[in-house]
This record gives sequence, structure tokens and C-alpha cells, in this order.
Amino acid sequence: METITKTTITVETTVNVPAEKAWKFWIEPEHIMQWNNASDDWHTPKAENNLWEGGSFSYTMAAKDGSFSFDFAGIYDKVKEPELIEYTIADGRKVKVNFAGTGNQTHVTETFEAESEHSLEQQQQGWQSILNNFKKYAERKTNLVTLTFSITIHAPAKKVYNSMLGDETYRQWTSEFAQGSFYDGSWQKGSTIRFLGPDDKGNLQGMLSRIKENIQNRFVSIEHLGEIKDGKEDYSHASAWAGALENYTFTAADGSTVLTVQIDVTKNFQQYFDETWPKALAKLKSICED
Repeated sequence: METITKTTITVETTVNVPAEKAWKFWIEPEHIMQWNNASDDWHTPKAENNLWEGGSFSYTMAAKDGSFSFDFAGIYDKVKEPELIEYTIADGRKVKVNFAGTGNQTHVTETFEAESEHSLEQQQQGWQSILNNFKKYAERKTNLVTLTFSITIHAPAKKVYNSMLGDETYRQWTSEFAQGSFYDGSWQKGSTIRFLGPDDKGNLQGMLSRIKENIQNRFVSIEHLGEIKDGKEDYSHASAWAGALENYTFTAADGSTVLTVQIDVTKNFQQYFDETWPKALAKLKSICED
């Protein structure tokens, strides 16, 4: 019988975290949902993972605008922690993932059998984009702490969204962080934006960021790039803040809106934001319900 050789594609990256951490971020559903997307307009709202030989997994991958979704699922064939994962996708294709750890670095190599619907180049780009996203997430998660705050506001999502981002009302609710806070730039997806405020000497300081995603009345993602000191962009501490995310999710609920804020912060700022974000959200709630 003639053996049919299937085309395989390999993608790889080096992640600046130890193998044990890289493995954890790769396999745990709470982490998978944060990195498993190839572009900013997609996400993974649900992930189930039974990591043992013969165990199953299923990740729901969906467009953020709700236009399309599908389940990426399969069965594990071989698991060797924290070095190797082999599995078979539901359509029968084989995938092999290697984790080669050296000190505080892990080289991740992913080899998969190609399908026939998309070009080899498209498949390689898509899988590589997801792997790159994993690298960014794992490195960010190692250096930063993610905080979550939520509040129910008795107003439609449109009003909450506009009040949170509008210039005048933004200055009001962010005054809880620092008097005189404001932003300079656009909330349009892909735009550069600066979050600024005066220090005790009147000099402007803040964050240089970009709008990673903006779905009107539903979701905003801000990616911080560096700091601004004395009105000047400064990347000398970029390693501490690079890739830090600040996400706002607006969920409609019976005429009200549940606003959820998730932010990545350096550990020395955790107490400050634990104290100030609830105050800022209470101020925003007051503005919206007035």
C-alpha cells in the first residue's frame, strides 16, 4: 500500500520564562483564554483542557464582534511535562509541541499537519501569530500582576462607554487617580494615545499607549508601551510596562451595564490601584446615573 506523506508546518519562538512557567501558561484554561488568538479582533471566550494521554481539549475561538466562532478540539496522544505535548485535532491532523527550557528561557516549537482549505503561507502565519501572542502573554504575565474590578451601573452600555471615553467625563472620573488627569490622542483602534497628568511640580507624566481594540459600547483594550516623564517619551523602563494591557468590557444586563476592568500592573503599583480603581469606578457610576 502506498504511504501518503502529509505536509507539515513548523512555527517556533523563544519565550523569556522558565519551562515550568511556559508549560503552565500553555495548558491552564484561564491563561489559554488570554493568548489563544491570532489577531486583536478574535478571542477565546471558553477553554476546556484535560491534559493527560487520552484526555480531550476544546477551545472556543470567536470574532469579538460576534460574527463567527468555532471550536478547536482534539485528543491528547502523548504528554511529558514540561517538555512535550502531542495531540490529534478533531479533523485527524497531528500536532506536536516541544518545550526546550534553558534557565529562564524556553524555546517552543510547534509542528502541525497542514489542511487543504487555506494556503500553507496562511496557515503558517496564523499559527505563528498565536505563538507570538503566547510569548507576549507569558513574558508579560511573569513581570506583571493582573487586577480585576467590576461595577454595575444603572445606565445603558452606550452611555457608560461614552462617559468613560469622552474627554470631559474622562477627566472627571480619572481625577480619583490624580487631579488634572487627561488623555491626548484618539481611541480609534491602532491609534497612539497618551494618558497624562501633572506631578507635584506641575510636570506632565503618564503612559504612552496604543489602542489595541475598540468595539463600540462593548470592549476597549489599551496596550501600554512606555512612560512619559516631564512631557517626554521615555522607554528606559519599557521592560516593566511593555505589553501591559488595560481592558474595559461593557456587558448589558436588564437596562444596566456591568463594567469590568482588567489591568496589568507592576507589583509596586498593586496597592495603589487596588485603592484607587474602586473610587474611580464609583465616580464613573455617579456620572452615568446622574
